[in-house]
Amino acid sequence: MDIVLRATVMFAILFLLLRLLGKRELGQMTPFEFVVLVVMGDLIQQGVTHNDFSLTGATLAIVTFAFWGLVLSWVTYLFPRAEKLLDGEPRIVIRDGSLIEDNLRRDRVTRAEVESEMRQAGIASMEEVAWGILEPQGKFSFIRKSQELSLIHI
Repeated sequence: MDIVLRATVMFAILFLLLRLLGKRELGQMTPFEFVVLVVMGDLIQQGVTHNDFSLTGATLAIVTFAFWGLVLSWVTYLFPRAEKLLDGEPRIVIRDGSLIEDNLRRDRVTRAEVESEMRQAGIASMEEVAWGILEPQGKFSFIRKSQELSLIHI
């Protein structure tokens, strides 16, 4: 039972820490950030199992993390207000071809990162973008000005 309580505490700490770190997805991480996450995983394991290397201890820890992940998933599904709090909200980073610097700063996203995502989406310049949105999962969505106009005429 001790492992379940420690796993619950570590799950809550990890959840809060990842929410505070921002909306970066694994593909956008620097090598250093990736190594830090791997080391954090080892530290969490030690904190959860308290050097209990038994199969039962590891299973309890994994099942506890999965349980709390499932609980949070159901909470966000059943209660839309909780979804905002637990998953975050989309944030507009480009409006009518102009960057919204305050929103970039809030999520620690640079202009170069936005431009890189635009190029990957096949967009050559920021002037082509009506809306650029940083989604809660860390991905960018872009709506071109021409798409916006065609949507209005439909």
